Amino acid sequence: MERYILSIDQSTSSTKAIIFNSVGKLVHRFNIEHKQYYPKPGWVEHNPEEIYENTLIAINKVIQESGVAIEDIAALSITNQRETAVVWSKKTGKPVCNAVVWQCQRSSEICKKLEREGLQKTIKEKTGLVLSPYFSASKIKWILDNIESARERAESGELLCGTIDSWLIWKLTNGENHLTDYTNASRTQLFNIRELSWDKELLEIFTIPESMMPMVKKSDEIFGYFSLGNKIRRSIPVTGITGDSHAALFGQACFEKGMAKATYGTGSSVMMNIGDRLVIPASGIVTSIGWNTKNGISYVLEGNINYTGATIKWLVENLELLANSKEAGILASTVDDNNGVYFVPAFVGLGAPYWDSDARAIITGMSSNTRKAHIIRAAEESIAYQIRDIIELMTEESSITLKELRVDGGPTRDNFLMQFQADILNVPVVRVKIEELSALGSAFIAGLATGIWNNPDELTSLREIDRVFIPEMSSAERERLYGGWKQAVKLSLSE
Repeated sequence: MERYILSIDQSTSSTKAIIFNSVGKLVHRFNIEHKQYYPKPGWVEHNPEEIYENTLIAINKVIQESGVAIEDIAALSITNQRETAVVWSKKTGKPVCNAVVWQCQRSSEICKKLEREGLQKTIKEKTGLVLSPYFSASKIKWILDNIESARERAESGELLCGTIDSWLIWKLTNGENHLTDYTNASRTQLFNIRELSWDKELLEIFTIPESMMPMVKKSDEIFGYFSLGNKIRRSIPVTGITGDSHAALFGQACFEKGMAKATYGTGSSVMMNIGDRLVIPASGIVTSIGWNTKNGISYVLEGNINYTGATIKWLVENLELLANSKEAGILASTVDDNNGVYFVPAFVGLGAPYWDSDARAIITGMSSNTRKAHIIRAAEESIAYQIRDIIELMTEESSITLKELRVDGGPTRDNFLMQFQADILNVPVVRVKIEELSALGSAFIAGLATGIWNNPDELTSLREIDRVFIPEMSSAERERLYGGWKQAVKLSLSE
């Protein structure tokens, strides 16, 4: 009897339900987008209830359309956008406000105040993260400080908080389980990655009651059971809970120290496996828990970029320079170079390695002969430059020379972007056949938890390479272009 994993990939822009079979092949998927809210400049919100309802719709649709029998689904796994914060009532199940999305900068002043108080070193030593509104802690504090009666309700024990995985687990298990996994916990800036527990000092710093926090479990433990009314004849175990970037690293089979991947999406995450020894970098990248399973823990160095795929979407929706994102690489290829144009997409500040929430987007270097294609090419190139910024710091901090970069995500189908990425890094860029690496990674963990696979070695053999992009650019040209990018970034920074 064939056994399947139903994987939920809850991302920044949409919710996907994907069914994988026992050899890691994608059987069927269903995707539904949710609305983005921008109530003020630099603010980004999602409706948590819309996300949950879309999750139910996606589950129903993928089961109906795939023809897979319910009794053959071994587990439901979840991989999710990280850092996005939700606060809700455990009595009513209602959020106190919209989710504050990872991109949102509304809590910048909270972070600046803590920095003035000299707390950034303590926070980084405990969490591996730089003090930034990017992470969940300051977002949750902002909600408690600014939503009417939220703090009083939290202190009385009525409110719960968590990242999107916690919200979905709580809803899918009918409010029985308030849980998260180590990967998502490590991105809240409230979790001590040395002691592997919520940190009382950090909770006090951010004035968040400990009673709000979810219990933390290993990704391959059972997080509860899900059933959908009378349509599902048995409860399905929920397991394989993993933040999206961590799941992609697992899906890329980066199980050994020094292996690295880049996930390209709305934003992008670059991760390098550094093994079971914790390293806190001095520079602008961060340390997270790559995964924690019954086979042990792996730490990662990570750099996060706010705007990559979203930059191209901005060209489509705001400037209307493109009919759709798929045109970007094609049009970028119609010109020989960027003609001196650089695009720094700091729409909500810059993430790693700059961590400047007040940086602003710029297009620089334009002249009278600048064409639309040059601006589009500059936007495409900005994605690759930002990846290089992070890779250079990682190799410096880890003393590991990168041999190749494994890539995943929708934008990797853009051949122009992938070739330019290989050129600007001067290492091969390896694209796998399947795009849905985050969903696959969480499905792999769920499959290990339920006995579909016995060990990670079996997963390595399932990885299928689509194309390897080999560097073709001269060293002089590479450094000239990258130098221009660094100059453009300086112009966008707040100081």
